[in-house]
Amino acid sequence: MSSPVFVIGHKNPDTDAICAAIGYAEYLRLTRLPEAEAACCGVVNARTRWVLEQAGVEPPRLLMDVRPTAATICRRDVVLARPEDSFLDVYRYLIERNFTSLPVVDVNGHVLGMPTLADILNLLVPGGGGRPLGDRRVHTSLDRVRAVLGASVECGERLDSEEDLVILVAASSQQTNADGLTRLGTEHVLVVVGDRPDIHRQVVEKGVRAVLLTGGFGFDLDLVRLARERGVALLRCTQDTATTVGLIRCSRRVSDVVDPSFQSFSSGDLVPHIVAAIQNSTQPLFPVLHETTGRLFGVFSKSDLVELPRTRLILVDHNEYSQAVTGADEAEILEVIDHHRLSGNLVSREPLRFINEPVGSTSTIVAQFFRVSDLRPSRETAVCLMAGLISDTLKLSSPTTTETDRRLLPWLAEIAGLDIDEFTRGFFEAGSILRELPPAAVIGTDRKEYVEAGWRVSISQIEELGLETFDEREKELQEALASLRTERTLDFACLLVTDITRHRSLLLTEGDQRITDALNYPRLRKGIFDLEGVVSRKKQFFPYLSNHLANISREAM
Repeated sequence: MSSPVFVIGHKNPDTDAICAAIGYAEYLRLTRLPEAEAACCGVVNARTRWVLEQAGVEPPRLLMDVRPTAATICRRDVVLARPEDSFLDVYRYLIERNFTSLPVVDVNGHVLGMPTLADILNLLVPGGGGRPLGDRRVHTSLDRVRAVLGASVECGERLDSEEDLVILVAASSQQTNADGLTRLGTEHVLVVVGDRPDIHRQVVEKGVRAVLLTGGFGFDLDLVRLARERGVALLRCTQDTATTVGLIRCSRRVSDVVDPSFQSFSSGDLVPHIVAAIQNSTQPLFPVLHETTGRLFGVFSKSDLVELPRTRLILVDHNEYSQAVTGADEAEILEVIDHHRLSGNLVSREPLRFINEPVGSTSTIVAQFFRVSDLRPSRETAVCLMAGLISDTLKLSSPTTTETDRRLLPWLAEIAGLDIDEFTRGFFEAGSILRELPPAAVIGTDRKEYVEAGWRVSISQIEELGLETFDEREKELQEALASLRTERTLDFACLLVTDITRHRSLLLTEGDQRITDALNYPRLRKGIFDLEGVVSRKKQFFPYLSNHLANISREAM
């Protein structure tokens, strides 16, 4: 399945940015891009939530950062081992899939270790893994011994108990075997023997832990009865004695020997950090852990960092990196659909589709795509596009409104089955931003940053049905602007509070005195201006401010 193509608006998204993303994603799925998915880069405000509820649409996926991370480069279809798996199990996993390493994961999904093929081979070689060459002990269970050998059980109890079995190969005389049992004891001795009935009876009578008969031979029935009486387990396998001893060593549990000191990464770790961290590492495979649960999320190797996957994006309602989702400059930009001026430093590695129309909203452009293609958006999408158009044009009353907007709004309303006036009223009454949100959220609801003539400025805007609440919020909003200016290192930050019923805005400012002094709007009091007839940031206020910034020297006062 192809990775999604995210259709996404600007940071601090307004209704048009989110609704245009939803609409264009549907259009793309209907025409040429089935993997298109709407996303948003910020919290959905109260009015937009109301629109989505009216449309019966879930909010788009929240996508705040598209820079490549451990989560985006790792492989999710992981072959893993469990703690109870034997050395042989792990060895087979590695060989069959041509792996050099794999994670051992507990029942909760937490990684216990990352054994490599070299580690396993070292542990299987006699004398390997720090064990003396003549060490006969194998910490395992008889049931796991049975499993690795494919053996059958004639009798026995507690086969699944973990214990330190001592291997005795009964290839010598009865006396030599008796001496060996005297030296080793019998409680945990596993006797490996071929077709030698005399030895079978000898070791059973001694009460060893178990007898393993190799070569495909069988036990005498009388011996089986005796073994049951003495509590001796009897097992049979088809392998020869030498092979059997080697496979018994392979029956050890991998969790007993995994090294917990391995290098891992959180799913949110950025790729540049990862590259620096593993530069000198000899570890062949790195586990990625979920950043909240700590469980295994995926794995990657150094080769996965050679050609990094890039998130595929389609930008709507903006055309510059300063307003785009973090990491957009490292993503693959496929298209830009917008109705704002061209600005910023948007540079692509490959040719892209760029559509910029002088209309009242990006939702208008999307609606036009449907119309030109002789397609009807779904009722849900029509509601969203209708809201984006009404929001950005103040129901066709903003100076940004065009004939295209006027022509498409009734068409969308007809598909949505809604009355334009009633819907508009409901939209703007759906929660006063000024009354309900904390000051920082008011400033950030619909905020855009610009760099003009070397000046870094921020312009926020909210629309209200009346300005009665402004006076009581003025002081805390001023403080929020001051904090934003410091946090973002801005020369100037301002908030337009627009009264859509009177077509008037109040401008609250914070910043360089040279910029404030250059504003020739009527000043109500320090830092507050009255902008009669100004309702559009794009068409009216920003061009005015941009013109003034070009004429203000940045030389120190």
